[in-house]
Amino acid sequence: MKLLPLLLFLALPAVAQAQFTFTTTNGVVTITGYTGSNVVVTVPRTIDGLPVTSIADFTFAGCSSVTDVTIQEGVTNIGDWIFPGCTSLTNVSIPEGVTTIEDNTFNGCQSLVKVTIPTTVTSIGPLAFFDCYDLADVIIPDNVTNIGNVAFSFCTSLTNITIPNRVINIGANAFGGCYSLASVTIPSSVVTIGDGAFSSCLSLTNLTIPVGVTSIGEEAFDWCISLKNITIPDSVTNLGDGAFENCTGLIGIGMPNSITEVGNDAFYGCSSLTTVEIPSSVTAIGNNAFHFCLSLTNITIPNSVVSIGSWAISGCGNLTNITIPNSVSNVADYAFAGCPNLTSIYFNGNAPSIDPTSFGTGSFIDDNLTVYYLPGTTDWTVFALLTDVPTVLWLPQMQTAAFGVHTNQFGFNINWATGQTVVIEACTDLFNPKWQPVQTNTLATGSDYFSDPQWTNFQSRFYRLHSL
Repeated sequence: MKLLPLLLFLALPAVAQAQFTFTTTNGVVTITGYTGSNVVVTVPRTIDGLPVTSIADFTFAGCSSVTDVTIQEGVTNIGDWIFPGCTSLTNVSIPEGVTTIEDNTFNGCQSLVKVTIPTTVTSIGPLAFFDCYDLADVIIPDNVTNIGNVAFSFCTSLTNITIPNRVINIGANAFGGCYSLASVTIPSSVVTIGDGAFSSCLSLTNLTIPVGVTSIGEEAFDWCISLKNITIPDSVTNLGDGAFENCTGLIGIGMPNSITEVGNDAFYGCSSLTTVEIPSSVTAIGNNAFHFCLSLTNITIPNSVVSIGSWAISGCGNLTNITIPNSVSNVADYAFAGCPNLTSIYFNGNAPSIDPTSFGTGSFIDDNLTVYYLPGTTDWTVFALLTDVPTVLWLPQMQTAAFGVHTNQFGFNINWATGQTVVIEACTDLFNPKWQPVQTNTLATGSDYFSDPQWTNFQSRFYRLHSL
């Protein structure tokens, strides 16, 4: 009666050995394949009395009926592609001691719902969970420092993710195509957000980029159509091409004084973006940077920008006017084309080097567009001939909106270019005018308010403006 349990105990290693192929090196076992037919599989601690420490690449290749795998303690190394073709796999338990989820470990496990990642894991390799469509929840352990390229790409059921505070780099396309991902917590340890890291995360509404991030890769957040507002911290020095391309729900963007270029396609197709203030550190606006920002009504270009790229601010249907600082020396082809409501472009300096198509060609040129230039600036005759857009001298103007008596003084707003000096003169008789200077104003911000404390001393009083 006592021999039966002993015989059963001795039979277990033989059963395990029959289900797995393996190799033995230096007294430890590496499992190389699974030959059994069970749908629920447990990887044993020992085979032939020797400890199992590794699972080799492609161990469960083609095991399409396996649904659950438990890897017991003692295994410290899991290879690449150990579950290819495991389309029925729903649950995997990985033991403490494993330090790396290798490249392609769960690639294509489309039915995987749950995976237990041990706290000892420090790195999640490229394509580790690629195309795990049903994976809805993942806890990334606190010891992880690296999330590889395409690690969780197209995990289309994943709804939220918390990245631990030791991760330095979020790899290229790490979460690209996670259509259901609505919330992401990025810790202050992250320095680099890779190319396409969150591309096409269609449900992503809540995102904070922490101080410490220095680089946002190309197309990092493109097609994140549910993002409403984003603030880029001052630590960012590189904003990749197409970083927020086609974020059609984006209505506000805060750009830091640490970036020097608004890259190509940076905000291409951000059709809800209404106002943009480009920081004074920027020297170049790239090709298509704000192309098809259909709701854009105001864009501020600082006096640091030297070049404006091809199609940079084109297709902006609600834009009515733009002021170009005197620092701009080059405007590329179609830079302002296809803006049907654009009536006024104000230049603060000499005519820049400009492509003949900068304002479009044929039907792309708005009939009401006029270019205004300041007194004393040069090369505007050639500019007009080259672009086929009329140029007009830009003079100071009185604004009627604030015209009248305020706090017992008569006054009005003056609008002109920032830094220009305006002389206000007055007279009492327009039939025999004797104009006298009343005040000299320098427009620090492009406008100023003039008030005349002496206005009550005259039966009538007339005003005019001229530049100094």
